[in-house]
Formats: sequence, structure tokens, C-alpha cells
Amino acid sequence: MRILHTSDWHIGRTFFGEDVSAQLREALLALVAAAREHEVDAVVVAGDVFDSTMPSAAAFDFLTDILVALHETGARVVLTSGNHDSASRLRFQSRWARASGIHVIADPESAFGAIELRDEHGPVRVYGVPYLEPALIRHVEGAPASRTQEAAMRWAADLARADLDASGSPRSLLIAHCFAAGVPASADAQDIERDLTAGGLDVVPVEVFDGFDYVALGHIHGRATLRDRVRYSGSPLHYSFSEAGSPRGAWLVELDAHGFAGAEWLPLPVPRPLVRLRDSLRALLEAPDYEAVREHWVAATLTDERRPVDAMSRLRTRFPRAVHVEHAPAERRGREHGGYAATLAKAPTDAERIERFLEHTRNGQGPTEAERRILEEALDEYAAQEASR
Repeated sequence: MRILHTSDWHIGRTFFGEDVSAQLREALLALVAAAREHEVDAVVVAGDVFDSTMPSAAAFDFLTDILVALHETGARVVLTSGNHDSASRLRFQSRWARASGIHVIADPESAFGAIELRDEHGPVRVYGVPYLEPALIRHVEGAPASRTQEAAMRWAADLARADLDASGSPRSLLIAHCFAAGVPASADAQDIERDLTAGGLDVVPVEVFDGFDYVALGHIHGRATLRDRVRYSGSPLHYSFSEAGSPRGAWLVELDAHGFAGAEWLPLPVPRPLVRLRDSLRALLEAPDYEAVREHWVAATLTDERRPVDAMSRLRTRFPRAVHVEHAPAERRGREHGGYAATLAKAPTDAERIERFLEHTRNGQGPTEAERRILEEALDEYAAQEASR
């Protein structure tokens, strides 16, 4: 049996306020093409289908288009809710969808009845675990009173293992959306919105997932292999500059008669790559070396001694997809030992303190002659006003 593992689509998300739906559609249609090419039996989506708990009508239409396209490949689809999803909205019309082989699992109260897939070797039990917010599942019979993700996920995995043991099925798959222990730095997990409590209690130990042939995880946006049978697929798009250059794709998982037989990474296209640029504004606008990234998403660090005026609009004359700019001069001058406060303390007059302030904020450049004359006039007027009180 061949299973395609993907997650974190974040339909409806923007990138620095820019619409990325066209890029996401291109990436997901490539996923559909991969499902068809590799004759995939099932596609699993491990949470964060939408980016918002209040997805727009356009976001629902987008999801419908992709699910219909996946269904037309002949694959069954199993998707679960993530922390960004509204469980009630995601599972809307799920009963109708199930009749066509599209399984939406978003309700903790009915999440642990297995979906059964079959191939020439027999059944595969698929357990979809929706995002389990501990505070929202305490009313569910048997749910833990603990406030931790570890307790909630252990409870769900135990229920799935009990059902698996009772079924006698030799093969199984678990789908979950959580932050599991052991995520490597290369997975670019630092930007994940997760509510880690004191001591890291919301990190789920990887041994919680023991006993399943494959565990398809979602929540972090970079691919990661925690164990051979426990993996994150990451998001199909880059949603942060910290993710720039990291691969985008899905895992093609193979189950043979005995269980897990391997996983192959299938890359997806990156319709608009991300790039960080660091140079003076003039060089960014004129140097031929930057022509190759004209249509990328651009985050620029400007090294000019003084902060350029209207930098973003000028950058966009060459890089129309520039979305972030910051000023970090190449050299820091005019900063005496002891810091800014010590520098001010050595300036005995108001005029000198203003000059030190300008040097501090302008990378060592004090007032121009015209600015010096204006300051002198302003200080003289202030002194006259004080003297007349």
C-alpha cells in the first residue's frame, strides 16, 4: 500500500499581507499529480488544513477543488484538524464526504474509530487524531484531567492501540498534529505557534507513538524524521523567511505485508522562492547579480550608513515581491565604550547631547551644517523662553 503524507496547508494564509493562494494551488496540484503518478492508495493530511478558525468561502472552495482532484486519482483521503482549524467548520459535510472516500476527522468524541483501508495483503487500520486542546476535551469520557498535550496525545494513542489489538490487524497508521520531542534544528521549527508551558510540558515524547507502523505528524513547517516510522512532512509552501531554502514536498510511505517498508521524499515545486539580501540600497537596485531573484519574495537588510528614505517603495521598483526591509549598517561608528548612556553623560550641554543622539541613531554621523543652525536657533529660543519666566 502506498500512502502520501502531507500537512499544514494553511489555506487562506497570507505572506506579509500578500495573497499566496495561487502558489499554494500550484504546489497542491503537483501533489495531486504525484498521487496519480505513484498510484497512491491514500493521502493523509495531518492538520492545519486552514490557516484560520473562520475560513472564508473562497478557502472552502479551494479545499473542495483539491479534495475533488485527489479523489479523481483513485486515492482515499484522510485529513485531521490542527490547532489553526475550527473542528466544527472543518468537519462540515464530513458525512457526505465519507461516502466518496474522503474522511474528515475533527471531533475528539468520535475520533478513535479506525478507518480501514485494504490492499492485496489485507487491512490497514488508520487512526486520525484531531488536534487535542486539553482544556476542550475534559468533558469527553475517559479523557485526562491533565492540561498537557503529552497527556492528551498519550490518551488518544492508547485508545488507538487498544482498538488495534482488539482488531487483530497487523498493520496500522496514526495521524496526529502536535509538537513531538526530537525535532532537529534543520526542520525550522522556531516559528511554530505553539503554547509551550513552563518546563516544556506540551512537548510530546516520541515514545507515545510506539506500536504503529507509521506515524504521520503535522505542526512544524519543515520535514523531519524523528524515527524511521515517525515523520513530519512540513508545509507545501514556505511561510517564514526562517524556512527559506528548506525542501518542500511529501512523504511517499510504503507498507508491505508486514508493515512499514520505507518512505521516499517527493519534492514539490516552490512557485516563488524566498531570499534574504544584504547590501546597500544602491547595490540592490543596480547590481546585476541580483537580477536572478527579481521575482522572489525578498527580505532586505540595508547596510547604508544612513537609513535610506522610502526604502521599501524604491526596492519594489526592482523587486516587486519585496515584503520586509530593515536597516543594519555595515559598520557601527561613534559608539564609545560604555554605551549610549555613558556617551550622553560626557556631553555637558544640550547641543552636545543632541549631537551625540544623532550620532547614535545615524551610525556616527552628526548633524549637518543646516541642521546645526536649526538646532542652535531652537535652543536659543528655548533658553530665552526659560529666562523670561
